[in-house]
Amino acid sequence: MADVSDLIAYLDASPSPWHAVESTLARLSGFEQLDESDAWSEIPRRGTVVRSGAVIAWSIPDSASSSSGFRIAGAHTDSPGLRVKPRPDQSTVGWKQLGVEVYGGILNNTWLDRDLSVAGRVIGADGDSHLVDAREPIARVSQLAVHLDRGVNEDGLKLDRQQHLTPVWGVGQAQPGEFAQWLGAHAGLDAAPTWWDLCLYDTQGAAVIGADSSLLASARLDNQLSCWAATVALAAESTKSDRGDHISVIVLNDHEEVGSASNTGASGPFLEAILHRLVTGRGGSGDDLHRALASSACVSADNAHAVHPNYVERHEPGHRPLVNAGPAIKVNANQRYATSASTAAMFEAACEQAGVPWQVFVSRNNMPCGSTIGPITATRLGIETVDVGVPQLSMHSARELCGVDDPGHLASALTAFFAS
Repeated sequence: MADVSDLIAYLDASPSPWHAVESTLARLSGFEQLDESDAWSEIPRRGTVVRSGAVIAWSIPDSASSSSGFRIAGAHTDSPGLRVKPRPDQSTVGWKQLGVEVYGGILNNTWLDRDLSVAGRVIGADGDSHLVDAREPIARVSQLAVHLDRGVNEDGLKLDRQQHLTPVWGVGQAQPGEFAQWLGAHAGLDAAPTWWDLCLYDTQGAAVIGADSSLLASARLDNQLSCWAATVALAAESTKSDRGDHISVIVLNDHEEVGSASNTGASGPFLEAILHRLVTGRGGSGDDLHRALASSACVSADNAHAVHPNYVERHEPGHRPLVNAGPAIKVNANQRYATSASTAAMFEAACEQAGVPWQVFVSRNNMPCGSTIGPITATRLGIETVDVGVPQLSMHSARELCGVDDPGHLASALTAFFAS
């Protein structure tokens, strides 16, 4: 089973989707990175392609033909949070504040009273993109004192995203361009950047917790945990000699938390374009591509809801995943998940082959579930897909919780899926 310490290192090094891509590439030793704008005259046996905050990687066995099918593991690099606006400098009654935009479906209150840093990518005056990570606390969204909100504990905390989630990052009168100047210095640029894609993040690192060390607490478990598991599985599978003739692929999309409708999201053409080039670049035809897709399968890995001990009534009886009891197969008859009976059996077989436990998750009828890249990928490519995920608590919180064993269980199951 994979070592959880490597997952902790992955999470701590990935405060933004663009950093998650770099963390993924760092674990794919020997994989050749290709540029989409180049002619692919020769397809490497192990390769990667990066498109902004998304990455695709593959491993092609010597026995693969031009019509060999794909085994695809998909996940997403983005997480709900706070993004810095293009003109963020604000001043309010002696406080310097940063204008932020809510990204995705955050739990508002979990971003209060945390020491926040900033990371992402900036565009310099030369037009080049640079990764930046301040790696120190610079901002904080402070909650109103209970003395000034006497009913908060009885009536509940009500937060307006525009008014109440604006962090402070200093005192005094903010000057136009002040944040940009500070950011340029931290990015090592000669001048302030012209544009940026920046995430605020909690500076507290991932940690194993519990008196029995049975739990893992971290930001961005949804869904960088699955990105890590897919990466580990592909790296392990690519070294095996006793495998079939299919091509193993991981696709880590961006923008899943906001609907996947982008050129790096699952609704875009990124995966379809790369699979097409993997076939035609090895001499295959359009008919070969359709034959390959017809014999392909996909595992969409995105975390599941573990049963909550304080809210057991919110979970469907008989379908309440436990932590450290293996990945959950996610089922929804209304196609919010892409799982079918046949694809569920496929993933169950991979778990059995890997020797890891597995579970089943179904939402209550009066508790609609979210969705994943699974139905989108299945719709775009027409391939058999199963949705699975590690059970966790506090999904979409600034800090989430899962079992310490389950990430390794998922990595092992995906390794077996690639080998099947």
